[in-house]
Amino acid sequence: MDLKFIRKKIYTFIKIISTVLITGAIGLESWNIYAVITNINVPSSLNPIFWIERFAIMSNFIESIIAAFYAPSRQKIPIKYATYTFFVGTIGLLELFGQQDEY
Repeated sequence: MDLKFIRKKIYTFIKIISTVLITGAIGLESWNIYAVITNINVPSSLNPIFWIERFAIMSNFIESIIAAFYAPSRQKIPIKYATYTFFVGTIGLLELFGQQDEY
């Protein structure tokens, strides 16, 4: 098999999984904030999951800031590419900086 074909398939799979997980993390954090505001008890066993999702959201947020900063130099719309990079993660930065030839 061609290496570019394999990379394209893997990147597509990672993009889908990343988008689903980041969306789920946003939903989970929203539920946690709602529970705190309304004084609903959240099981303490979920605390490690909350920390993991917060780390994922913050790292993707930092990546999206980097993408927004460098997008104009690559003839991309900053807000659009920052949003894209927030949801797909590092793959978005790799695409922005030209680490892939097929995209």
